[in-house]
Amino acid sequence: MVNPSLIGIIAAFLTTVAFVPQVLRVIQTRDTHAISLWMYLLFSTGLALWLVYGLLLWLWPVIIANSITLFLALIVVYFKIQETLRANS
Repeated sequence: MVNPSLIGIIAAFLTTVAFVPQVLRVIQTRDTHAISLWMYLLFSTGLALWLVYGLLLWLWPVIIANSITLFLALIVVYFKIQETLRANS
């Protein structure tokens, strides 16, 4: 029988790790031209809500994965805003 928590942990790990290459590329190149700010803002809001959900139900895979992924997404948002401000000045 498959353990539902194990599936949640694996899913959380995979979806979190999937963001690492994008964040590393943005940090290294500082290039966010092709990235949608609105998409990342909406995505970050969704992650924040998932985090609240996980905290309310005390679901560790949800809490950990969404905390880390939210942090990674906000790094991209930060660099995107910096690039937008530079382009508009």
